Amino acid sequence: MKTIHLTQSQARTRLIAPDDMVSCNLAFIDCKLPGSHLKQNYSFIGPGVTQSSEQVVNIPEPHGFNIGAAAMPKGVTNNLHLHFTAEVFLIHEGTWRFRWGANGEHEAEFSAPTILSIPTWIFRGFTNVSKEDTCGMVFTVLGGDNTGGIIWHPSVLAAASEYGMYLSKDNMLIAQEPGEPTPDPAALLTPLSEQYIASLRDYSVEEMRQRAVTGDDRRWSAQGLLDSVLPGHGGEIAPVIGFGISQDRDSAPAILSPHGFSVEWLRLADDHIVGRHLCPDIQVIMVFKGQLEVTWNEAGKEVSIIAPERSVISIPANSWRRYRAVDGNVEFILTTRGDQRKRLYWDEAILHEAREHNRCIDPDGYVADADILPATARRAGAILAKWQAEA
Repeated sequence: MKTIHLTQSQARTRLIAPDDMVSCNLAFIDCKLPGSHLKQNYSFIGPGVTQSSEQVVNIPEPHGFNIGAAAMPKGVTNNLHLHFTAEVFLIHEGTWRFRWGANGEHEAEFSAPTILSIPTWIFRGFTNVSKEDTCGMVFTVLGGDNTGGIIWHPSVLAAASEYGMYLSKDNMLIAQEPGEPTPDPAALLTPLSEQYIASLRDYSVEEMRQRAVTGDDRRWSAQGLLDSVLPGHGGEIAPVIGFGISQDRDSAPAILSPHGFSVEWLRLADDHIVGRHLCPDIQVIMVFKGQLEVTWNEAGKEVSIIAPERSVISIPANSWRRYRAVDGNVEFILTTRGDQRKRLYWDEAILHEAREHNRCIDPDGYVADADILPATARRAGAILAKWQAEA
């Protein structure tokens, strides 16, 4: 396989820093409803489910999933709607009340840094209920390159029409100015019937809680990366959704259902690193705490960017990269394309140094003590750990 090299300018285009983020306040049909008019929608990677042709998309390149965010002041609500593909909420700030069910009859509150995966084909909505006055932000990961949009609850469509907001047959926003004629009903999206809504799967509060991983729920592993034993490294991983890059054979994600991507936490102490490695699957980092330096390419050809808190970074498949915590500890979320267990390839220097610390990769791709493996197992593991570049 061919390795991807980035120039400094290309590296910068993979970074979406907070100053690069552009919100849209008319992304959805409910954006003029009282109590919802102050919400801001962001599309960082892919368009997500926006219904506005004016939405700014920072990186339109297909990743196999979409990354976005909603920023909402205390008391502001996102109304009931339904998704066809996975929707995962990653709470960066504040406390949020989530509602779901045929008419939003179930609810639960979650605070930062909870990650919550709401099932497909159920109505959901959420409100910022933080104790402090804050414009909280919730990042989202949506399944697929094309999400197919969303379906709004009939009550939302009816309320929005009172403010001149409608949806066309192709599920795009029609915003009428005062005095303009009402659109032809034949040109508008047909609401779901009460009978169909009643037939949708119902999830209890207990079932939804099983789809949430709070900050306290995270199970950190210091064995998830081959290089974590090396001086100045020490990266830790906490799996959340699916099988990501963890190389700890005893580590398991809390949420196993297929999403089309995996989600896991990584953390580093100040000035510590995850050494140079390569992943053949495209990845996205969301920096939740601290600052992260990302350095691409092989030794001697490095280019770097510094990603402040709340940044989003797209990491191309088949590119060498390493991470360093800058000016304090850092916590970030890594989303990787695919439901399969992911594979990492380590730089030759990392493999050699790890071996000196009695660490290697076993034939199943997990970290092991080298001295207990027979030579046959060490050779099989070495093949898995080493990148075979194209000539």
